[in-house]
Order: sequence, then structure tokens, then C-alpha cells
Amino acid sequence: MMTLYQENGFILVIHPQEAVGLWLEENLSKFGHSVTVAQDLAQGLAAYQQEHHHLMIVDLPLMQQESLTEFAQNTPETPVITVSDEVSMDEVLAGLKSGAIDHFFKQRDVMVLAHTVQRALERGRLLKQNREYQHQLEVANAELARSLETLQEDQEAGRRIQFKLLPQTPFVAIDGCTVTHRILPSLYLSGDFIDYFKIGDGKIGFYLADVSGHGAASAFVTVFLKAITHRIQKHYERKTTVNVVAPARILSMINDELLGVHMGKHLAMFCGVIDFEANRLTYSVAAHYPPPILVNNGVTMSLAGRGLPLGLFKEVHHEEHVLELQPQFTFIATSDGVLDVLPKGSAHDKEKHLQHAAKDVSTVDDLIEKLNLSEDAALPDDVALLVINRV
Repeated sequence: MMTLYQENGFILVIHPQEAVGLWLEENLSKFGHSVTVAQDLAQGLAAYQQEHHHLMIVDLPLMQQESLTEFAQNTPETPVITVSDEVSMDEVLAGLKSGAIDHFFKQRDVMVLAHTVQRALERGRLLKQNREYQHQLEVANAELARSLETLQEDQEAGRRIQFKLLPQTPFVAIDGCTVTHRILPSLYLSGDFIDYFKIGDGKIGFYLADVSGHGAASAFVTVFLKAITHRIQKHYERKTTVNVVAPARILSMINDELLGVHMGKHLAMFCGVIDFEANRLTYSVAAHYPPPILVNNGVTMSLAGRGLPLGLFKEVHHEEHVLELQPQFTFIATSDGVLDVLPKGSAHDKEKHLQHAAKDVSTVDDLIEKLNLSEDAALPDDVALLVINRV
């Protein structure tokens, strides 16, 4: 019989009749339970405070409804079984409502007692496990909250550093020509990056890069990219005259640097140079999409060129394209994240939408308004916007 009940408990019996207490102790002990017997309620509760039994079996009339309710609320993991043959069913139901989980009539046989106790012990064990799990979950949640807070602080610090690396906006490239930009990250950090800088007195170089993925890993690549292009910029600054700046050569240098550090990231990039004296735009494309848009004296066109991404293949070759610029022009480049916020349609439809939005744009703020973008809205991907305007 004892092998049927694997969960042995430490049971407190509180009953004013010594014979009942001894009967319960004797029969419960047969099933492997350890039993403490008390005849007085105060004595029994004091014993519980010291021993913390797994289960309490108490005389229903002895433990009044108020005391039963208080005990059940304070120690929910310790089940209470009431016992008495001298109470009405209404009193039994009142006891169950007050916190007892079962009632035992002594005239029932020992097997009923054994099953009743076993169910109560299992319930108590489950309640205790749930309480422990809840505590562990609360501790884990608190630790997670602290980790998230630290991560957020780190992300915010990284965001500040990354945005400090961006160039000034607006930036006066030359009299009558202004460059503006905006980056709208989908997370704290962005995988998109923009830079522009003067090359000599009559030229500016610029690029828009979109690193694969987004978040911290992609943002780190943009910092590395800034370091590369900064060296390139310094290289041209040391020259007394700058006759030729080759965007294709710049892309090749960046590709070699990325392959050399094995970051496991690649990027799409548009790189251009504007020669204001010659009124000429020279550019190269490394898998950048959507194509930039040039509004040349009111005529709108998408710039040709595709090319391979940077950071994947050795000895890549990117074509250079040359366009004549009119006295008034607007150049607009965006990362592919902008396609996710445009109205649904084909890629061709979205390119046409961008061309239409490019009309009458002078600054990046105009473009944001035309595209109905919000800096506070949640974005599925990073969005980078670059506008170069000469009036």
C-alpha cells in the first residue's frame, strides 16, 4: 500500500480530541508521512511557525472561519484539510470558501484519507513550485530590465557618437549650393551613413552608404567607413591642386579595406564628385538602389548605374558616369529603406513616386514633407536622405 504514494509529507494535525489526533497520526504514518499532533489551536499554529509543515489537518469547529481565512491568505502554499463528523454541510462549505481545500469525515475509510492527503500534498507542492518559479521569474525580469537599461544607455551613447560623425547640415558647398541630409534609424543605431566634404576649392565629394542589416553591427561598419573616407579626404587636402577625383577609385579602396578586416558585412553605396567650375557630376554606383534623382533645370531623371556591392568580391570594377549640370539643379539620393514607406506598388511605381516627390525640393526637410515621413514613427528599415541643391 505504501508504494502507491510516492510523495511523503510533513503533516500537522490540530484536533482537541486526543483519540482523533492519535488515529490520524497512526494511519498517516502508515503511508510514510511524518505527523505532528497538537490539541490546542495556538499550540498548533506555533508549531507550524517553527516547522513549516507541508499540510495542515485541523478540526473545523476549532479553527474558526476568520482564522482559516487568515491562514490561507498568509500561507497559500500550505493546504488545509478540515476534519469533523459533527458539522453541517453548510459549515463544511463555509470552511471551503474560507480557504480549506477539502474536508474529511472520520467515518470514511483510511484509503479515502490517504487519497485526500495525497492530493493536498501534490497541490501544496505545485503551489510552492509556482511560487518559486514566480520568484525566479521576477528575479530574471529584474535582471533583464537592468540589462535592457544598460543596453539602452549603450545604444544611446553609440547613437550620439554615430550622429556626431555625420557632417554638418545644412552645409554650404559653394555660393548658391547647399547640402542637407537626414538619417532616420529604425533602431537606436543606423546602418545607413552619409558624408560629404570639400575637395580643393571647387569640388565636393559625397556618398550615401547602406550597410547590410541594421543595428549595432551595421552601425560599427559606418564608423569604420567614416575613418576610411576621412583618410581619403585628408589625402586630397594635402595636395596643392586636385585635378581628378575618381569615385570608382574611392569605391575600390573602400572595398579593399572592408575585405581586409573581415567584418562579414557588405554595403551598397553611391559615391559622387561635383566639379562646380566645370559644372559636372562624376559618380559611381555599388549596388545602390533606388537610383538617385537629378532635377536639372526642371528636367527630372533617375541616374543610371548599378555595380556590385562593397565588401564581398575582390578586384571589383565600378563604372564612372559623367553628367553635365545646369546652373540650377537638385540632386536627391535615398537609401532603400525609403521604399518601405512609399505607397504600395511595383519598383517602377515607387521610382516614379520618388521622381514626382523630387520636384520643388530644395532641402531635406522639403523631401521629408513630400514623402510624409515622420522622425518619431517606427520604421521597418533605416532611411537616409541626401539633397544637394544649387539655385
